[in-house]
Amino acid sequence: MKKFDVQNVKDTRSGFGAGLSELGKTNSKVVALCADLTGSLKMDAFQKDHPERFFQVGIAEANMMGVAAGLTIGGWIPFTGTFANFSTGRVYDQIRQSIAYSGKNVKICASHAGITLGEDGATHQILEDIGLMKMLPGMVVINPCDYNQTKAATIAIADYDGPVYLRFGRPAVPNFTEADGKFEIGKALMINEGADVSIFATGHLVWKAIEAGHALAEIGIDAEIINIHTIKPLDEEAVLKSASKTRCVVTAEEHQMNGGLGDSIAQLLARKLPTPMEMVAVNDSFGESGTPDDLMKKYGLESVNIVEAVQAVLKRK
Repeated sequence: MKKFDVQNVKDTRSGFGAGLSELGKTNSKVVALCADLTGSLKMDAFQKDHPERFFQVGIAEANMMGVAAGLTIGGWIPFTGTFANFSTGRVYDQIRQSIAYSGKNVKICASHAGITLGEDGATHQILEDIGLMKMLPGMVVINPCDYNQTKAATIAIADYDGPVYLRFGRPAVPNFTEADGKFEIGKALMINEGADVSIFATGHLVWKAIEAGHALAEIGIDAEIINIHTIKPLDEEAVLKSASKTRCVVTAEEHQMNGGLGDSIAQLLARKLPTPMEMVAVNDSFGESGTPDDLMKKYGLESVNIVEAVQAVLKRK
């Protein structure tokens, strides 16, 4: 299991803010809309540098989606910003009807996803957003793992013509991917080649998978770890290639087990390569108020849970 150089510990929402700020300087068609959470979404720099291209819509998320859809008709590339719960669940009808159905070039950028929102509790946390968004025809769904990858993804989606859901979070996590690395939509990234089990992880759980990989290596298990930053379109070739080699699979995500990354991979394997599989995810439960660390432990989203899932799936290999 190879070692990774952790450059620093940063929140992924700051990666979004940095990417948006860079886009403001390099792409004059990019506009930003925020629902009264400019600081939380790290959109301050864009607002300061490009006030004529920044729209503070207030606590009116549904209206924000409609405005964003309208802006695309004039050739603009709108990036909307609010919490993941308010970016999806609160405005699903507007996204479906005004953005997805007509293929509008809107980038729905969602912070504070999952239970790591922490103390704000279940009403603000969302663990269903990936499922909601991936079911919409034509919607790209991206869930990067650290600051650098979130910044790169933010910049990359501006060049993609069509609706995108970009998911990121509040907690500071290890920043280990390449600075200024190229982000390719729909292309999984090999983290560590292995022979015994395939671990497909997304978002904050990529680092947890790396930690699990080191723990597994100590007990003689050689784990292949792949970063699935794009959940839709899924890199089917990468998944099938790895699963055909290891013949057993574990998925890891900060999302409901139903509708998330594991669901997508299970569907693929059921159709093309039936394979023993375990999922590390939240099992049919809402979140609750607590510190991010405590919630990750309670809901079984730690590296030790990935290790346990690997040990379980190996028995079924």
